[in-house]
Amino acid sequence: MRTLQQGPEKFKYGIVLTGGIGTGKSSVASLLKLYGYRVIDGDQVAREVFQRKKGEIERIFGTSDRRELRKRVFQNREELEKLEGVLAPEIRREILERAQREEERGVPYFVEIPLYFEKGGREGPYSQFQWIVMVYAPREVQINRVVARDRVSPAEVEKILENQLDIEEKRGSADFVLENLGGMKGLQREVEGLLKWVEKVVLSRGEEKEKGQKGGKGGGQKF
Repeated sequence: MRTLQQGPEKFKYGIVLTGGIGTGKSSVASLLKLYGYRVIDGDQVAREVFQRKKGEIERIFGTSDRRELRKRVFQNREELEKLEGVLAPEIRREILERAQREEERGVPYFVEIPLYFEKGGREGPYSQFQWIVMVYAPREVQINRVVARDRVSPAEVEKILENQLDIEEKRGSADFVLENLGGMKGLQREVEGLLKWVEKVVLSRGEEKEKGQKGGKGGGQKF
């Protein structure tokens, strides 16, 4: 049985990939895989844990229908906290175990954690990761994308965003920011810039993070 890293020790190669709903994290993750990088998908881990906990969820909430639960928890913070209490510890354990296996390879990898900042950021349950990459899109763009993708109303998307930290605040807390404002070509250029940063900063593995010029309003490093 693996022992998870505890305390101040940091993963050397793990890079958190985060953002808000509709910013394009999954598109970035797909591009990273095309460039040969491994990505631990936090959403996939959550789905696997959900399936294992389905019986317990039905006993507590009277349903295990994901769409119904999503409506309930975003309308009731107490219900949200109750559901997270069931799922979050096992999700964290699984993600960290997978990350430790990746660390043994000795090459950079990414960990997609959508609500990283909402869960406490660098002081939260994933504090073992020292590098944070943020996928950014303005709030209006987020809403339009989710409305088109999920066929929901703008009001429903606004409700979800109310449970997330402001996108501009999260942008200012990241080490590197990818701006996903247009098409795939633009996003690919952003990912290529990210990989240059990975080579320059993450692979150096210095005791202190190398700081470069910050780009954009409150943004992380850009190269």
